[in-house]
Amino acid sequence: MHDHEPDFWRNLRSELAGGQHWVDRAVVLAYAAIAGLVVVGFTLLADAASEAFEHLRHLGEFGAWLPLAWTPALTVALLWWTRRYVPGALGSGIPQVMFAIDDDTPPPRRASLVSLRLSLHKIGLVSGGLLAGLSIGREGPTVQVGAGVMQHASRWLSPHSGIDAHDLMVAGAAAGIAAAFNTPLGGVIFALEQLSRRRSMSHSSIVIVCIVLSGLVAVSMFGNLSYFGELQVQQVTWSLFGPGLLVAVSAGLAGGLFSRLIVASARGLPDRFSRWRVTYPLRFAAACALGVALIGILTNGATAGAGYAPTRALLEAQGELPALYTLLKFCATWLSAWTGVPAGVFAPSLAIGAGIGHDVAALTGVTAEAAIPLIALGMVGFLAATTQGPITAFIIVMEMVSGHTMVLSLMATALLSSGIARLLTRPMYLELAALLVPARPHTP
Repeated sequence: MHDHEPDFWRNLRSELAGGQHWVDRAVVLAYAAIAGLVVVGFTLLADAASEAFEHLRHLGEFGAWLPLAWTPALTVALLWWTRRYVPGALGSGIPQVMFAIDDDTPPPRRASLVSLRLSLHKIGLVSGGLLAGLSIGREGPTVQVGAGVMQHASRWLSPHSGIDAHDLMVAGAAAGIAAAFNTPLGGVIFALEQLSRRRSMSHSSIVIVCIVLSGLVAVSMFGNLSYFGELQVQQVTWSLFGPGLLVAVSAGLAGGLFSRLIVASARGLPDRFSRWRVTYPLRFAAACALGVALIGILTNGATAGAGYAPTRALLEAQGELPALYTLLKFCATWLSAWTGVPAGVFAPSLAIGAGIGHDVAALTGVTAEAAIPLIALGMVGFLAATTQGPITAFIIVMEMVSGHTMVLSLMATALLSSGIARLLTRPMYLELAALLVPARPHTP
């Protein structure tokens, strides 16, 4: 009788009989929801820190000059704390996750780079960097935060769950990006393009489920809104072909240079600055932070933080950038990363790309409203060039600006800019992840 029983009923009985498997799934789902809550908390704290810095700048008659002391002092304190207690939190966090998901990484080393304790520290330290007025973002660090939260679930799973630390970290990292930008599809593509290239995921559905749950938590708090709203003009006409091509090439060259600078700064060069950074890391960080503060004063605070406000103003054709904003934001972001404090470059990259689009539009005589597509192209181009993840950049920017009618233009720009950057440098995150590998002892 049972031989002729439909597979559906046999499979259903088998699923229901595996009680422990359902417990394991419940644990993963619970941690996915927790990851969403953590990202929401991170977002609120980071936004509050940015607003607090703005209030600081407007304190009294000399408030605009306070960052000259405040920014270096707080930066030094953040770097000291990080180096002393959580050295695995230094930098963006994406290279750490990429190194941790490698199967050859020893468990103790993995725990030093991705853990719940480190995630909580990362939230406070990145928020501290925004409070200091550094040109940094929270979106990249959210990858490490999400991975650390999800990785903690492994201690509650049964030995036969079939879910390993690799899958949990990839799921948490992707969920973090998705919740941070409110771009669920972007989180999936980020996981596939940036994180899972070293081996195929055995539980890709875990990534999808975690993204959905953490995304729902974020949406329930912030609403189902695009990160930068909706573009007023979403059509790229043939009249913008020349300026659009110039944006793609400029973003590719600038993004490749930026990526190369970030890697060279982290690796060190045979020059006095690199030697000073190694010998006196706190003094070096203070000098870099002072440079960031000076740039902030020159731009009336426009280069501080992630750059969300200037970018949104440009996309809404309601804002005008300070002179040399793009170059100064580029330098401020580079100096902020060079300090070594926990910091991301995702959002600042979007701001720099928006500046490139705005500058090209001004150079070619395109009006403010007609320039909106060029600004979006600059965002996707610079992000793709910096991260060497063209599909991720294209999907994220498309979802962030609700620019679905610009699909082909955004995709072409991402591929072209990324290809140009690849001629200048290797993928930034892979290069930074390689620096985490301990040097082998030299054998004569």
